[in-house]
Amino acid sequence: MSSTLQFDDEASRRIEAIYSTPDVVAQRNAVREALGVKPGERVLDIGSGPGFLSAELAASVAPNGMVIGTDVSESMLAIAAARLDSVSDVELRFEHADACSLPFTDASFDAVASTQVYEYLQDITGAISELARVLRPGGRALVLDTDWDSIVWHSTDPQRMRRILDAWREHLVDPHLPRSLIGLLEEAGLTVDLCQIVPILSVRSNHDTYSQGMAVLIADFVPGRQGLTQADAAVWKDDLNDLSDSCEYFFSLNRYLFRAVKR
Repeated sequence: MSSTLQFDDEASRRIEAIYSTPDVVAQRNAVREALGVKPGERVLDIGSGPGFLSAELAASVAPNGMVIGTDVSESMLAIAAARLDSVSDVELRFEHADACSLPFTDASFDAVASTQVYEYLQDITGAISELARVLRPGGRALVLDTDWDSIVWHSTDPQRMRRILDAWREHLVDPHLPRSLIGLLEEAGLTVDLCQIVPILSVRSNHDTYSQGMAVLIADFVPGRQGLTQADAAVWKDDLNDLSDSCEYFFSLNRYLFRAVKR
């Protein structure tokens, strides 16, 4: 049993659907506003996933700018390729690359973003050092990750919910990464000038919410962990649907956004 989430074709398509929800669209808007890219700039999106953010950034750097999205999942890169026709007057491309070994020269980007990536990495220090290396002096970096202790998810069985969430945290290397990100960024030669919460809040469970999409991923991942079975996961999902039907559904999760400037 793998201890991490595998971004195969099926999981990648599910992530694409989750990233299409208004909850994650709002997150991308917050990222783009904080990063503040300008026409003509060169931008790197580390861990670009289905490519939505890269394409939106590309529209902001047109004309004559460039955006490169990188990912280690071939399935994600194939999905991201569908975004290539969505922009014009700008160079947009997607490349296979490890966040800890970026195939770019020093100081080659004006801005670098990495959202929901570093919490999966064993060598977080190496990854942030690579981000700093490819960023020009005075360039902006933006990192966004989740502290999974911030989650509030109502359930009629709080003990089962705790077991489900404890099992889900096993898919991450560091489920509490935001607590240490400021120090890691500063040590890499970056001065943090903005920290903010990017919340996700749902009071209904349906196909157009982040939490509903995550419930499907979680229910597939947790059986065999923390003593949970497929039946446990199914009952957990049914409980969430029942709470939504009775107007008792509540889901809240905080992402943490850090912007920094290279010294």
